[in-house]
Amino acid sequence: MLSVDHPRYKWIALSNTTLGTLLATINASIVLISLPAIFKGIHVDPLQPANVSYLLWMLIGYMLVTAVLVVTLGRLGDMYGRVRIYNAGFAIFTLTSIVLSLDPFDGGSGALWLIGWRVLQAVGGAMLMANSAAIITDAFKPEQRGMALGVNIVSALAGSFIGLVAGGVLAEWDWRSIFWVNIPLGILGTVWAYRSLRDTGVRRKAKIDWWGNATFAIGLTAVLAAITYGIQPYGGHTMGWTNPWVLSGLLGGALVLVAFGVIEKRVAEPMFPLALFRNRAFASGNAANLLASVARGGLQFMLIIWLQGIWLPQHGYSYESTPLWAGIYLVPLTIGFLAAGPIAGTLSDRFGPRPFAAGGLFVMAASFVGLLLLPANFNYVVFAALIFINGVGGGLFAAPNTSLIMSSVPAEMRGAASGMRATFQNAGQVLSIGVFFSLMVAGLADSLPDSLNSGLTGQGVPAATASAIAALPPVGTLFAAFLGYNPIGELLGSHVLAALPPGNAARLTGLEFFPRLISEPFHDGLVIVFGLAIAMAVVGALASLVKGRAATGFVAHEAELKAELEEAQPLNPATAVAEPLREA
Repeated sequence: MLSVDHPRYKWIALSNTTLGTLLATINASIVLISLPAIFKGIHVDPLQPANVSYLLWMLIGYMLVTAVLVVTLGRLGDMYGRVRIYNAGFAIFTLTSIVLSLDPFDGGSGALWLIGWRVLQAVGGAMLMANSAAIITDAFKPEQRGMALGVNIVSALAGSFIGLVAGGVLAEWDWRSIFWVNIPLGILGTVWAYRSLRDTGVRRKAKIDWWGNATFAIGLTAVLAAITYGIQPYGGHTMGWTNPWVLSGLLGGALVLVAFGVIEKRVAEPMFPLALFRNRAFASGNAANLLASVARGGLQFMLIIWLQGIWLPQHGYSYESTPLWAGIYLVPLTIGFLAAGPIAGTLSDRFGPRPFAAGGLFVMAASFVGLLLLPANFNYVVFAALIFINGVGGGLFAAPNTSLIMSSVPAEMRGAASGMRATFQNAGQVLSIGVFFSLMVAGLADSLPDSLNSGLTGQGVPAATASAIAALPPVGTLFAAFLGYNPIGELLGSHVLAALPPGNAARLTGLEFFPRLISEPFHDGLVIVFGLAIAMAVVGALASLVKGRAATGFVAHEAELKAELEEAQPLNPATAVAEPLREA
């Protein structure tokens, strides 16, 4: 058992926190790629309208909980010890992995079991993510901090893509194995963390901001859930943005977040120290982090749809095998992350983080332009080169951005800052689902109906049947492509297929028809999606170039921050909201 002053301690801290964040992020994407196997294993048809909610919550539940809780858990780390909260997170994560693999139910009950325990698992994952960067920042001196954070953050980001490969491979064997893989590593990491890690940071005595926690959790959950549900059809519309529940979630959640902001400025011990945003380096770094996270999440979803629903079937891969091969064909993206991240972290220690953070997002924007110019049935060598470049751009950005954010705050605020950074990153992942799926559905709505109608009638499907199928909301087709399903047989039904010539029926349900049918409409939507991703990457790059007040960041203004925080008086939260309204 090494003391915190031992030269090897910092490397133990880096190794363990890297394992923890890697497991937490792999677990988010490993389920993403394994959804077809999971739903088949618990006998749920994900394309049935009644089951879409299971699909969405399986996707967003983990990310939503981590987005909501990381700030609170970072603050608890500041108050009670970052290592203590981190260690508890490792234990919770491991125990819930065991329970998830033991799902005893089928159908909707089986889906609810997985969703509920995934939510609890996300609490453990949030404990890991909220405190790992702060533990590393405490353990390493400033001249090595960029390198250490680079290894940790890039491994976390790469974990989201490693999970795609691991999920594809394991789901081919048994869907429960995607949870089994966490168990030995989780046990190892938990025992190792409890035996080896020590709190070296400055603890900050404070009270828990219960009202701030509650309003933040309610407001953010309502907004992100409403955005996600906005992609579901409603009332004859292709999407649900006119759904009263969606509108209520957006408006009500926004109002609660406004109340949260007012409360945080008025209470003595805020969970979300808004005074930190007075530092331009901290504010602009988090803005760039959010934009990059949304763009990166959108890229991940679009590439999975592109490969599983279109490109792989067109090249002879069965729909059952597309999750595995989609993960394999995305390996260059992960390699780009792993190659550039640690190098960027080390070089940013010598030359400063801003040029690397901004340059990384400009590289990502250039790769988006290249992907935009590819045809739907692309040459894989060109595709692999472009996603490798995108991975390099993400690796160049990740560690310098984190170093920029973490170095701009006082030592006793690093847990909160780490949680705030993780909140923006995780919220961006959830936002990307709603934003990019909505844009893709909007793009498909213009051209997909005509393609479906003409394609089906061209194979002898009765005009009335073809017209009815073409009028269905395109989100179902999009989910089918996302999950690697061929929905044509299900849409037509056995009685329609039986009435067609055998050759036509075989062609409709084969590997070529559905991918060729949606490839051009999908590419129309892709233009919109990648156009927005380019804009986000460029704006994020420009934000990364914004300089703080001094090279030492917010640390040089620690006294000013403390004075501002001390000016806030303990206040009843209802008064905190009502008083400014009375003054107005």
